[in-house]
Amino acid sequence: MGRTSDARDRILDSSGRLMRTRGYTALGVAEICAEAGVKKGSFYHFFDSKQALTVETVDGRWTEERRSLEASLEDADGPVDGLRALIECLIGVQRADYGESGTIHGCLYGNLAAEVSEREPEVRRRLVLVFDEQVDMIADLVARARSAGLIGGTGTEHALARALVAQIEGTVLLARVRNDPTLLDDVWPNAKRLLGLG
Repeated sequence: MGRTSDARDRILDSSGRLMRTRGYTALGVAEICAEAGVKKGSFYHFFDSKQALTVETVDGRWTEERRSLEASLEDADGPVDGLRALIECLIGVQRADYGESGTIHGCLYGNLAAEVSEREPEVRRRLVLVFDEQVDMIADLVARARSAGLIGGTGTEHALARALVAQIEGTVLLARVRNDPTLLDDVWPNAKRLLGLG
């Protein structure tokens, strides 16, 4: 049982890494299995299809990322600092990527949304849930900051949160296209303007 579970985990880990760096369409099951050190026949023991693997990959990555986001809030000094910490955590993966490989690979969820959302309905549904959860986390902090009179900004908390998520995803996309991590430095200043923080 231990070996079976280990092989499955290796497939999931390899798939997440390769999907971020190579994309979905260009990536085959054989390549994922080779990277994981698992025979191709084992893949179909664990997953019905590449789409099913992708849904589980997104689930696993988001579970880890959500834990990191929640941890980033523990030391925050109020909701505005929490927003800054959350945003920095979301773009921190791109900075780490560039530091390790000299390449910005982009957001797994954003990359998949752009590449496969029309062709893979199950993947699309899972991505909607991930982005909705991000929006909810940010909207909660926006609501708390508003209640404390710390921010302005127009629109509902969820509208502001969606604008912030869109700004983060858009900036990450531009940083990926240019392979320029300095573009990420604009995210928090732009978020402050959206929130009426000046």
